[in-house]
Amino acid sequence: MSPDQLSAQAAPGIGGSPGAARAVVVGLLAAMAGLMFGLDTGVIAGALGFIGDEFHASARMQEWIVSSMMAAAALGSVGAGRISFRFGRRRALLGASLLFLAGALVCALAHSITMLIAGRIMLGLAVGIAAFAAPLYISEVTLEAVRGAMVSFYQLMVTLGIFLAYMTDSLLSYGGHWRWMLGLMAVPAALFCAGCLFLPDSPRWLMMRGERSRASQVMRYLRADPAEADAEIRDIAQELRKPGGDGFALFRTDANFRRSVLLGVVLQVMQQLTGINVLMYYAPKIFQAAQFGVSAATWATALIGLINMAATGFAIVFIDRWGRRPLLILSCAIMTFAMLAAGGLVAVGGDSTSHEMGMVGALLLFVAGFAIGAGPLVWTLCSEIQPLRGRDFGIACSTFTNWAANWLISNVFLSVLATLGEARTFWVFAAMNGLFIVITLAYVPETRGVSLEEIESRLMAGRRLRDLGR
Repeated sequence: MSPDQLSAQAAPGIGGSPGAARAVVVGLLAAMAGLMFGLDTGVIAGALGFIGDEFHASARMQEWIVSSMMAAAALGSVGAGRISFRFGRRRALLGASLLFLAGALVCALAHSITMLIAGRIMLGLAVGIAAFAAPLYISEVTLEAVRGAMVSFYQLMVTLGIFLAYMTDSLLSYGGHWRWMLGLMAVPAALFCAGCLFLPDSPRWLMMRGERSRASQVMRYLRADPAEADAEIRDIAQELRKPGGDGFALFRTDANFRRSVLLGVVLQVMQQLTGINVLMYYAPKIFQAAQFGVSAATWATALIGLINMAATGFAIVFIDRWGRRPLLILSCAIMTFAMLAAGGLVAVGGDSTSHEMGMVGALLLFVAGFAIGAGPLVWTLCSEIQPLRGRDFGIACSTFTNWAANWLISNVFLSVLATLGEARTFWVFAAMNGLFIVITLAYVPETRGVSLEEIESRLMAGRRLRDLGR
C-alpha cells in the first residue's frame, strides 16, 4: 500500500495496534534521516587524513572538503522549506534519501578532489533537506506528551550515525580504506529510502492544503482515540482560520512571528558556537595536536561518538520529565566547564598518560554536556515554537542559520587554531557556552506537555518568548 493510499484509507485498528504506537513507529522511520545526517557528519573525520595524502591536499583544501557539505546543507535547508510546503514533508524526506544514496556513491568513486567535493555537495543538500523535514514531520505527527522525546530520538539517530561512522573509520583506518569509509554510507541510505515509502503525509500539512478529510483519516490512524484525533483536527482548523499570510508574507506583517523566527535563528547559532561540530569534524587532528598517536586519536574519537550517543539517550528519557529549560542550562554549564578545563590542560602542556587522560576526559565531558541538552533540544524547540502557517519558513530560516554557521566555523577552524592556539580556541568556546546560559534564562520557553496550537496561540497573543509554554 502506498503512503497516499494509507493517508486515504487509514482508520482506527489498522495493523492491530493502538494509534499512538503507530505514531511512534512513523516517527522512528522519519528519524532515520538523523542516522544519515550523523553518518555523513562523522565519516569525514577518519577519512580526511587519507584523502589528504592520496590527493596531496593542503590544510586549506581539506577545510573545503569538510565544509563543502555544510555550505550545500545551508542551500538545501533554504530549498527544503519550499519543497516541504509544496510537496509535503514525506516527499522531502524521500528526495533527501535519494541524494544521500547518490552522494555516497560519488564520494566513494571520486578520482579527484573536485569529484569528491561534488559528492559532498550532494550529501550536503540531502542533509539540509532532511535536517529541516525530519524534526518538523516528527513534531507534527506525535502527541505533545512524547513530542520532546520523539524529536530527540532524531538527534539520538544523529549520534548513532556519528558513532557508527567513527567505528567504521577506526576499523578501516589500518589499511587507509577511505573509499570504503565513504561508500558504506550507501547501504543505510538505501534502507532510509525504503522506509520513506511507508510514511503517511503529515495531517497538519494536509490541513494547510485544504484536505481536511485525508488529514482527519491520517490523524485517526496516528491517535488511539478517534475523539482525540478529531479534537486535534479542530484545533488545527481554528488556527488556520486566523488572519495572516503564509511564510514570508506572515514574517513581513506579523511582529510576533518575527520573534519566533529570531529565537530559532539564535538557538541554532548558539548550538554551533558551542564548538561541537569542530570536535566532530576534526577530533583526530585535535587529539594528535595533544600528542596522541594516529591510532590512539582515532579510537579516542570513536569513544567520543559512543559518549555522544549514550548521553543523548539520557536526554530522551528526561526531556519530557524535567523539561527543556533545565536540561539546556545544565548542558551549557557542563560544556563551559569542560572547555575551560580542556584549554587549561593544553596551556599547561605535557605528554604524560595522565595529561592525555585528562584531555580525553574533558572532551568526553563536553560531548556529554552537549548531548543531554544543546544537541537535541535546539531542534526540538525550533520545531515547536513556529506557528503552523509560517512553520516551513521559520524552520527553514533556523536550519539555514545552523548550516551557515556550521560551514563558517568548519571552514576557518584549522586557520583559527593555528592563529590562536588550542588553549585560546577552547576558551572562546567556553565563553560562548556561558552566554548560551544567559540566553536560555532570558528567552527560551518551557514547552514540555504544551500542544503546538497552544504555543502558537500564546505567541500570536504577544506573550514573552519565555512564557510561550508552561
